[in-house]
Amino acid sequence: MVRSPSLDATPDAFGRASFAMMDILRRALGHALGAFGLDPDECPYRIVDFGPHWSLRDYGGHDRSLSLLIVAAPIKRAYIWDLAPSVSAVRYCLRAGLHLHLLEWMPASHWHQNNGLDEYTEAISECVAKISGGATGTKPFLVGHSLGGTLAAIFTAWAPASIRGLILLGAPLCFEPATSRFRDALVSLIPPALSDGDPFPGSLLSFIATLASPGTFIWSRVIDTASSITDHQALEINVRVERWALDEAPLPGKLVHQIIQWLYRENRFCRGTLRVSETLMGPSRLSVPALAVVTMADEVAPLASVKPFTDAMPATGVRIIQYPGEDGVGLQHLAILVGRQARAHVWPEIISWINTNS
Repeated sequence: MVRSPSLDATPDAFGRASFAMMDILRRALGHALGAFGLDPDECPYRIVDFGPHWSLRDYGGHDRSLSLLIVAAPIKRAYIWDLAPSVSAVRYCLRAGLHLHLLEWMPASHWHQNNGLDEYTEAISECVAKISGGATGTKPFLVGHSLGGTLAAIFTAWAPASIRGLILLGAPLCFEPATSRFRDALVSLIPPALSDGDPFPGSLLSFIATLASPGTFIWSRVIDTASSITDHQALEINVRVERWALDEAPLPGKLVHQIIQWLYRENRFCRGTLRVSETLMGPSRLSVPALAVVTMADEVAPLASVKPFTDAMPATGVRIIQYPGEDGVGLQHLAILVGRQARAHVWPEIISWINTNS
């Protein structure tokens, strides 16, 4: 009988130190690609607040503009939102007239405190308070992609009255068995006894994700790149996504442990048993207007990982946009941020929803 690859005992059997070195090597390869003009070309911004493991960017906007706070995912780097002028959700939001902020997480290290969901939720709270106490004095909308969206949803359940609305882009919220092949494989690969004391190398997380879904993280990327050879813009997007994917950053071991154990394995958030800062959280506490965009070709956050959660939310006008995905993006999980069809057809709906719920 042939067994699937697994991390019997603990991922530490692979040696976190070895994967920490792999982080350095992969970042060096990314910098080599950057030498060919593929480094991120980001919009100007200023840092208006910061904490031990986060910083708040302000991209500017009119004083009376609606405020939008991007909660970046803790995996890799936040510039996936702003790869280049032609591939930038940040620039799209600025052109739409929004006053834009972005919450960026600092890479974990042995010198930083080991932060978990409590500390990440409190950081979002500080940023929302900073924005709401600014010149406009208005509550922001919150938007997050992938685990950034999951964190944004957890904060919204913790303090729903502090924001205007929530936008989730490819953000998994429900982790019941069989809702996602990626979820089931991830849980089978990572044992419950995952150590949470040391930083978790980004390369180790990438390695585990690839084992959980090789079709997503290897074969579909190869096929997408090959099919983009004759399309210069699609090829550039592919290469820029690969450059971003090499920019590994370690995560706090405590955060990784809680995400895998509390969310993926035990599904506490969807079941209403997740406790953050002494508050029990679940879908019934998300009493704000919400919009979820699901990329139907995405195995990481499929419709089944979103709809059971939104169905359990109060009737406050939850809307789901089903976006098919598209070629020329490298990873379908990133298509909503870097795809040309997403920018042409989905983002106008997102901006319209924000204006409608303002």
